[in-house]
Amino acid sequence: MIARMWHGRVPAAKADAYYAYLLRTGLRDYAATPGNRGVQVCRRTEGAVTHYLLTTLWDSMDAIRRFAGDDPEVARYYPEDDEFLLEREPGVMHFEVLE
Repeated sequence: MIARMWHGRVPAAKADAYYAYLLRTGLRDYAATPGNRGVQVCRRTEGAVTHYLLTTLWDSMDAIRRFAGDDPEVARYYPEDDEFLLEREPGVMHFEVLE
């Protein structure tokens, strides 16, 4: 199994609205992609900024490619992300899940 980790930052005032947006977009698309085993959404607010850390679990890199496209190291974004995110981080990290 492979864990894919993505980090993003939003203004704290938009943190709840961004989570609702995630539910409608990325989280729904993860669940609909064959080979996805689940997602954890973590958030932490530091002053005026809220950090999101999404960890998705996948059967294989091929399953990740079905979601992310040909280059699974590149973060996948949606058009409305710019209304929330302070910047688009270009990459993600993958880890082999041992336990």
